[in-house]
Amino acid sequence: MHLAKQIDKTLNTVVLTSENHLELLVGNCQSQIPLTNTQEHILMLLREDNVNNSDLAKSLNISQAAVTKAIKSLKGKGMLESVKDSQDGRMTYYQLTDQAKPIAEEHAHHHAKTLQTYHELISLFSEREQLIISRFLEELLNRIEGK
Repeated sequence: MHLAKQIDKTLNTVVLTSENHLELLVGNCQSQIPLTNTQEHILMLLREDNVNNSDLAKSLNISQAAVTKAIKSLKGKGMLESVKDSQDGRMTYYQLTDQAKPIAEEHAHHHAKTLQTYHELISLFSEREQLIISRFLEELLNRIEGK
């Protein structure tokens, strides 16, 4: 039963650490501009491509209302510019301002650093142990999702 308690403690720590965030990243934003994790993630996604509210909502798995709120705040801070689609004037896309680009890059760096940390942890285990860990995580996720 010790392992079950360890799993419970670990998952609770992950939940508490990532509460009100869309993700759990290694490191913190060094920007002096206070942004939510959602806002930083939006900037990171826009660094790669010009997307609209619907695209962002799908990518982030959040409501369009939440995206609209984050976009409004980012525009108010001078981080985003709206651009109308030249083919369909009803569509609005967003582009990063020069002020937002370093924050978007930094958030992308945190993603890469987080994945690197996972790779380093995984390398501590044999291939057989990795398969067991993978199977455990799949089963845990299936039960959390009610499958």
